[in-house]
Amino acid sequence: MDELNFAIIAPLAFINIVLAVLALVDLFKRPAVNGPKWVWALIIIFINLIGPILYFVFGRRDT
Repeated sequence: MDELNFAIIAPLAFINIVLAVLALVDLFKRPAVNGPKWVWALIIIFINLIGPILYFVFGRRDT
């Protein structure tokens, strides 16, 4: 049973970490975003899995 839980949780945790790192790198490389950067950083870090997705959908400003 524990192996099954790990098999489900490990890929989700990996995807969460990768998305958060990509979103934070993109956030700090962009000169301007929709809203304050510090707010987006908090959203990306503290709202798991959905925070980075929200940033990529709503936070990025097209230049």
